Amino acid sequence: MKQLFPLLLLFLFGCSNLPDESFNKAVTSINADDLDKHLTIIASDEFQGRQPSTIGEERTINYLKDEFEKLGLKPGNKDSYFQPVPLVDIVTDVNKELVIKGNNKTTSLKFADEFVVTSSRLAQNVEIKNAELIFAGYGIVAPEYGWNDYEGIDVKDKIVVVMVNDPGYATKDPTLFTGNAMTYYGRWTYKYEEAARQGAAGCFIIHETGAAGYPWEVVRNGWTGPQYYLVSEDKNFSNCKMDGWINNQKAKEILAQAGYDFDEIMEKISKRGFKPFSLNLRTSLIMKNKIRESVSNNVVALLPGTERANEYVIYTAHWDHFGMDTTLDDDQIYNGARDNATGTAGLLEIAEAFTKLDIKPQRSVIFLAVTAEEQGLLGSKYYADNPIYPLEKTVAVINMDALNIFGKVKDITVIGYGNSELDKYVEAAAGRQNRIVKTDPEPQKGGFYRSDHFSFAKHGIPGVYAKGGVQNIEKGEEWMRQEVAKWTSEYYHKPGDNYEPEWWKLDGMVEDLQLLFDVGYMLSNENKFPNWYEGNEFKAKRDEQMESVFDK
Repeated sequence: MKQLFPLLLLFLFGCSNLPDESFNKAVTSINADDLDKHLTIIASDEFQGRQPSTIGEERTINYLKDEFEKLGLKPGNKDSYFQPVPLVDIVTDVNKELVIKGNNKTTSLKFADEFVVTSSRLAQNVEIKNAELIFAGYGIVAPEYGWNDYEGIDVKDKIVVVMVNDPGYATKDPTLFTGNAMTYYGRWTYKYEEAARQGAAGCFIIHETGAAGYPWEVVRNGWTGPQYYLVSEDKNFSNCKMDGWINNQKAKEILAQAGYDFDEIMEKISKRGFKPFSLNLRTSLIMKNKIRESVSNNVVALLPGTERANEYVIYTAHWDHFGMDTTLDDDQIYNGARDNATGTAGLLEIAEAFTKLDIKPQRSVIFLAVTAEEQGLLGSKYYADNPIYPLEKTVAVINMDALNIFGKVKDITVIGYGNSELDKYVEAAAGRQNRIVKTDPEPQKGGFYRSDHFSFAKHGIPGVYAKGGVQNIEKGEEWMRQEVAKWTSEYYHKPGDNYEPEWWKLDGMVEDLQLLFDVGYMLSNENKFPNWYEGNEFKAKRDEQMESVFDK
């Protein structure tokens, strides 16, 4: 079996003229005019920012359902296009000023501007009284890297203060974690999870723009207002009482209050042998939660396969964004045009392309628009934890998020390149477009762990997360990098992320979507299950799945 796979790849990827007339008709149905139509609607003010469990969701998911029905796709969840996702949204009202006392000094922080706090517990009143602050480096316990930032200290009922990202990013040392490329240990989700496992009452992450991959405004906008959670059996009481962020400048003041130099501490926490320590500072928090349980929806459509209908290729994109903020003076709607009306429109375009094929694919193709990505990949996590189609029969996931709006590029970026055999499929499709595949130009931002394919990866399913690169054909690489950086700084997770047809260039997006259609077309017409490469953290789970498949 192992010897056959390289031969099959050689056959598939060596055929430069693999696309036939049927394929060409399908792939060329992906076009800028259709994208413009979908973007105009999905990113419109009428959809009110597509916040889960609002009228914006209702309008969004019904639009997607109607479009899937027009294409003749079958409902993906028995007789329904919807997979209900039970959510709870919590608005945490907390002290408008955080006061940290100790060492005969006081440091005050203003809510939203200098700190944010949320509580995921299903309790109306949550209080932390006079809790000790523990500095725990990066807040990481990673045996495979020989790293434990909690070694030798008890943080039960205390508040841990940790740095965002991981030691590899700080040092650029390839022998530490994965060097400049962020691991999951660098993500905020992991740090809160680990603090809870350690028994901490709360966790503050120190923000730094480079290490986080986004400015403080993203934290302020994303961690204030309603926060969405899946609900565990213990009503989330296994989570910390509070999760929060502190901005970089205030973190320096807090460390100085405790008698430490911030830069010296940052150097120490990035070296092996660092030991966590008490800051000998204390603080209190009173949190009042407004709790609303609701149901959001993933939208699922099915194109049944012809020969192996019980094997599935999944395309996914998140439909949600941040809704509205009526406290803003000007634009109050987070339209989320690039993030992620582009991916949602792309999902519809690729779905249409598959319906244009004269001969339908051998495997079934699933089109999955997920909810609540912006709140921690909740919709995709719910699907992966409660799959409609067996995970061991799921071939791969192809994810689309924040697509290229800057024009055609010579390259295609694979976020997480080198993780799985899916790289070869992208390389083959890119070759047919006379393009090249590049690795993530900003691996320090941890992009692989920040979108919905990751929910599937944790269950062993390989995923492709690819989008336009940086070698802009018309204006060059330097211009492209500057434009992407500008967009992130000025529009990412802000009301300014609007559809701007007067300057958006959709031709690059079209080309990327055609490439991703090609990848799914190959996967849906073969009989192999791509795997992770040796040494990848998810390979063992995939190997178990494949054993169960072939045992049957």
